[in-house]
Formats: sequence, structure tokens, C-alpha cells
Amino acid sequence: MTLIGREVFWPPADELVGMAEKIRARLGDWPAASTRWRICLTPPESPGVQDLIVFTDAPGPDVEALVAGGAAVLEARGSRVTLARNGERFVLEGERSDDWLAALAAFLDCNFEPHDALVLALAWRTGDEAKDDAWPVDFATFPRVGDLPPAPEPAFPPCPDRLGLYPVLPSGEWIERVLDLGVCTAQLRRKSTDADDLRREIERSVAAGRRHQARLFINDHWRAAIDAGAYGVHLGQEDVQTADLAAIARAGLRLGLSTHGYYEMLRALHFRPSYLALGAVFPTTTKVMPTKPQGLERLRRYVQLLDGHVPLVAIGGIDGNVIGDVLATGVGSAAVVRAVTEAPGTAAAVSSLQQNFARQC
Repeated sequence: MTLIGREVFWPPADELVGMAEKIRARLGDWPAASTRWRICLTPPESPGVQDLIVFTDAPGPDVEALVAGGAAVLEARGSRVTLARNGERFVLEGERSDDWLAALAAFLDCNFEPHDALVLALAWRTGDEAKDDAWPVDFATFPRVGDLPPAPEPAFPPCPDRLGLYPVLPSGEWIERVLDLGVCTAQLRRKSTDADDLRREIERSVAAGRRHQARLFINDHWRAAIDAGAYGVHLGQEDVQTADLAAIARAGLRLGLSTHGYYEMLRALHFRPSYLALGAVFPTTTKVMPTKPQGLERLRRYVQLLDGHVPLVAIGGIDGNVIGDVLATGVGSAAVVRAVTEAPGTAAAVSSLQQNFARQC
């Protein structure tokens, strides 16, 4: 792949394209970008959905109108960079190297969404293209997500660095069955709007977790999880804005957060969770995903960046055929759903999956 000869910047900027080409050549093979992004240093006459319009230092004119027209707008002032796109705002704070716009073009060409490509571009440092492995993996260079509320005090209790096999199950009966087979980490994901049903299933699952001294997480229903005394709660990114994280922390429950890329990882880390879930690694039918599958190479890069900072769980489309490849990335846990719930024999499936982990409890 090459950026030379393509309309990567507007107005045309040969020097920027040349540096972007050097950076892109050092990033390795990635799937072709689904959008041919154009980074506009001045607003084009007819901006489109493929345009990312950049304003530096001075406020941009008619930003709302540009976004309403489908373009993405990036405003960089001092150490603060704000990306507006599709009605969302992504705010990052950190240093910018001289090559950050060229790096942004290179990471966009690697098929990262603009907010994730921006994170990587801000983590890029001039001269990184000369390294044997140029990919940003030094956590100290990465930006921070801005405009977030303070993290809860006290902090959430820690989890083991490696949570092992992590089945996500639909009922208390399933939780009991799997914990009886020696699994030490599990999650109840109960899809019900019946309050009494949820309370019964959560209490049944938590009781099973206590009997087995297992790490039992409750998906979404944090109030009921607190009432039942669960080991922990698992929340999605959207739940961070509505759940009372301080109440969960005060109750002594662990917190797991879902993430789907670099920006969401940095946002989640601000709240000091007990673990991060990284996904979806592969296509999954168990829920509608807001992002395309991450794949093994992205997962490997996420682990390189975050290993040692927080326990990590890979999730999404994982079964016995791919779990070895998933764990080869260095991730310490793999969440599974259909690999257990739709297996012909539960005991045999769990035993086979457990063999991929050095230890369970």
C-alpha cells in the first residue's frame, strides 16, 4: 500500500504525504481502510463524510455546520485536541509531535476509526519511524481523555492479573453448572426486564459464587449486584455515564469495563477499573456490537500497551478453535459464551477450554 499519489491532504501537501508514507511503511500490514480519509488543513468547498477538517490554535469557522454536513472536525489548541464527528465529541489531552498529522494519516490508512487513529497519532513521537517496531506501545506517551468526572474514591478492589477462562452465562442454573466444573471466573448476563426474575437469578448466582469461592460478576445490573453482595459488576461504555460508580466502589465490588479500541481503553482506565474487556475480537452473534471486530493483531497491540497496567479479558466470538491464538497475544483471560452454552456437552467443552490456561484459581 502507498499514500503517494492519493489525495491524503487538502490542500495538497507533499512534505506531509512523504512523512505519512514513511510512517505508514513502518506500521506493518493492515486491512485496507474502509474510508479513504482526506485530512483538510483548510475547509474544502464541498466537505464530505470522508473529510477530517483540522483547525489549529484559532477557532474553526462554522464547526457545527461542517459536522452537520457529515465531515469530522478536529480542533487542536495547545495540549487539547477535540474531534467532533457524528454528533459525538472525543477530547484528548497530551503532547503533539511535529509529525502528528502525518501519523494521523498513516493510522487512518491502517483502518482505525478517527478517534482511535487520533489517540495513536498523539502517542507518536518524531523519530519513531526509525525504530525496529514503530508501533506506539509506551503508555507514557499516550494522551489522556479530557472532560471526565473524577474517578471514584475509594478505588475499585483489584482482580488477579489473569482471570483465566471466563464464561458469560444467561442464568443462575448455568452459573451453578459451570462453577461445579471448576471454573473460577464467570459472569451472569441476564436478558430480562422482570425485576423479580433478575433479583432471583442474581441472588442464586452470587450464592453459587460464594460456595465455590469464585469470581462472579453481574452484567449491567449494578444495584442488584450490590444488594446481593456480588464479587463484581461488568458494565459497558455507555453505562459509565449512568451507573453510580462511587456506590459500586464503596460497596467493595470489582468493576470490569468493556472497551472497543484505544479511545475507550483510555477513557475506561481513567476510572481505575478492576479489569478491561477488549473486544469484540471476532464477529459475534450474542449481541449487537457498536464497532467492527478487532482481530488478533489489534488485540496483540492492546496487550503490549496495557499488560501490567490492568488485567485484560479478550471477548467476542472466541471458541475452542481460536482460543489458543487469542491467548498467544499475551492476554490473561478469554470470555466465552456459545463455546459453553451451545456445546454438545458442557463438561467436555469446559474441560477442553480450561486446558488452555496454566491455572484457574
